[in-house]
Amino acid sequence: MNPVVLYAIPFFVLTMLGEWQLLRERRSARGYTVIDTAASLSMGTGYLVIAAAAALLTVRLYQYFAQFAVADLGGRWWTWPALILAEDFCYYWYHRAGHEVRLFWASHVNHHSSQHYNLSTALRQSWTTPFTGWVFWVPLLLVGFPVEAVLLQKGISLLYQYWIHTELIGRMGPLEWVMNTPSHHRVHHGRNLRYLDKNYGGIFIIWDRLFGTFEREEEAVEYGLIHNLESHNPWVIAMHEWSAIGRDIAARPATALSVLFHPPGWAPDGKGSTVKQMLAAETAHRKER
Repeated sequence: MNPVVLYAIPFFVLTMLGEWQLLRERRSARGYTVIDTAASLSMGTGYLVIAAAAALLTVRLYQYFAQFAVADLGGRWWTWPALILAEDFCYYWYHRAGHEVRLFWASHVNHHSSQHYNLSTALRQSWTTPFTGWVFWVPLLLVGFPVEAVLLQKGISLLYQYWIHTELIGRMGPLEWVMNTPSHHRVHHGRNLRYLDKNYGGIFIIWDRLFGTFEREEEAVEYGLIHNLESHNPWVIAMHEWSAIGRDIAARPATALSVLFHPPGWAPDGKGSTVKQMLAAETAHRKER
């Protein structure tokens, strides 16, 4: 288990209680509900247990790849600033794949399943990402960053992203040109068509600006999934997309790889509902009016 996240648990509890109290006084925010918060906390607890078990394998895999590093970047004064940027770059592509490749979306979708947006939503973590996401950080080890430093920075990044899951903090001025903020991340959690597949950054927002996935918060954000999951059962939340993938592959075994590696919403007949297809349809509809 990442020690950064483990030691932060008391901080999570205190800040959630504080946010809950403040949101009770703000009628414009959806705030907390018992059943939704319980689901998020159950997902977070399950994640801690599963991630701790998966770490036994992940650390060994990282140590294996570290043997092939082209350099030794440990012990230099610039190692940590470079690692902060490099790790966030890897996180960007991990997170982007988590939305644009169905295999990884199956792990990530549960984080977007809440129709509320508060600090407890940050704890709605995946039970399967510890087994599917580790590969995105291997390049850091091959370059020469120490395994321990990479694992620590991953934990720091996860902790940073906790505070941006709130409606209590508005725009943050010039800081938003560089850093990921609550406003940017509210967009990311939106099911509004214009907000889908936007703002993937972890600590920084610069990668989204560079690679064309940035969207500014303008219209009110509607949280959740395109097709919202009404269940609050943690097992259903964690596994529903894996079950859907299994059904799709069973129905058309020849399309198995396409089902896994095309975007969510892809259909073999070309009549699916991927984000690109929905945006194209919306554009066409506007031109007709």
